[in-house]
Parts: sequence; C-alpha cells; structure tokens
Amino acid sequence: MPRRDVDGVFDALADATRREVLRQLAEGGAATPTELADTLPVSRQAVSKHLGVLQAAGLVTSARSGRETRFTFRPEPLMDATAWMADVGSKWDRRLDALRKRLEASPS
Repeated sequence: MPRRDVDGVFDALADATRREVLRQLAEGGAATPTELADTLPVSRQAVSKHLGVLQAAGLVTSARSGRETRFTFRPEPLMDATAWMADVGSKWDRRLDALRKRLEASPS
C-alpha cells in the first residue's frame, strides 16, 4: 500500500466521531447520514462531512437509491494499514530482540 493511502486512513481514523461512524457501519451494515446522526451527538451535516473524509480514505463506499445515499464499510484499507503497522512493528521486535540478546550476553 502506498504511504499516501496509509496516511489517509490514519488521518480519517484520528477523529473519534469518524471512528464511531465507521464502527457503526462495520457492525450494523449500510446506513444513511440521517440514520447515523440519530445515534450521534452531531448533526446530519456533520455526519455527511465525516463520511466524505472516510470515503476519500477508501473506508466507505456510497450508493444512491432515489433520494437516499447509503454508506457501506470497506475493510480493505484497514487491512492495508494493519499490515503496514505489523511490518513496522516486526522491525522493532527484531531490533529489541537483538538488543535483549546482546544485553544477556554481556558480562554484568
């Protein structure tokens, strides 16, 4: 995954309201901004803006049906971000393991 895409995911997830919107979509399935706003302490307009950020990061898709637009969670960008974190984490794990072995091998 290109770095720019990971940045977009992390930027989108930096906001607590966006994380809650994403959680609701992941657990409850597709929803409209109005349905989401009914469960949040923000306006429908604010939810729509948050959904725009999530959509730009690739975390949600939208489908229009008549006058309604329903948003659906897309897990792939989260999986890519998780893979990036695992890669970075594994490099630190190897470095820390090497340091631990060196410290254990050195005379006290």
